[in-house]
Amino acid sequence: MEKIKPSVKVVNYTLNSPQIIAVAGKSTISPKDYRSLFEKMEKQDVEKWIIELIRRGHGSPLEHGVYTFEVVCSRVTSHQIIRHRIASYTQLSQRYSDKYLRGLINRIAEYLGLYTPSKPRNRDDYRSYLAILTNFLDQDVSFEDLLEVLGEAFIIPPQIVQSRDTVFLKSLVRSVYMYYLAIYNGYSYEDSRYILPQAIKTRLLITMNTRELIESFLSLRMCSHAQWEIRYVAWSLWRELTRIHPEIFQYTGPRCVFVDNRVREYVCRLTDYLNGNCKPVIRRCPELVSSDKIINCLKYASRDPWVF
Repeated sequence: MEKIKPSVKVVNYTLNSPQIIAVAGKSTISPKDYRSLFEKMEKQDVEKWIIELIRRGHGSPLEHGVYTFEVVCSRVTSHQIIRHRIASYTQLSQRYSDKYLRGLINRIAEYLGLYTPSKPRNRDDYRSYLAILTNFLDQDVSFEDLLEVLGEAFIIPPQIVQSRDTVFLKSLVRSVYMYYLAIYNGYSYEDSRYILPQAIKTRLLITMNTRELIESFLSLRMCSHAQWEIRYVAWSLWRELTRIHPEIFQYTGPRCVFVDNRVREYVCRLTDYLNGNCKPVIRRCPELVSSDKIINCLKYASRDPWVF
């Protein structure tokens, strides 16, 4: 089941982000230089300064912490992610690589007990790809096996999984057949890819600073109103970031948390909201959800959409 979901992995980050951010915040009111402030900054003071920055909406010190993460998702979601402009992106080129589709072909060949070249070199290899796909489509393949195979190359929507829609899944296989048929007939990769569905996997390397993460990406995309796949990516990223630097990210979350923590006397961790230990003080969130419904809204947003 994990193969059909998007995935997130933090691959690099500013090691001392919490300390650097705290010192940057303090440096706005202190005559001391950075080194002096950094050396004298106690661990308990780091979190206090970060909390104060969040409460006051003082975002510029947050920009000194930088995180790089790799996301595997559908083209549907990659198009949404890159709308966050204060970030750096590098994406796997579909024009030069059909890595995920070749993985799918190899998985189907394994399922059928057939041999296929891991990377096609000539027209005969593409003919074998077409034969394997035709064979597979003619089989009475179970929904579970279809799901397992297609997870090599596609993100499968939860609604399709819940409804056990084999017609939808076989349509994805047919799209792969049409793609390789186009290549077999002499079309280039860059032209053949136009027939592929947006569910196909892609890989992005993304770098964002802490401010962009807290004020834009996480706050917007962790919200229950965000599309399910990018919401899953955002929550997965938040869990990774919280594990790495809890001093910063445990106080972040969807916009309701972001806004509520700015007006309350004491900031709350996202987990405090989720387990009911912290009640929102705002009358309604930016998405117009009333205060009494925010907790349930958060719980809904945090759930795994593939768990029914």
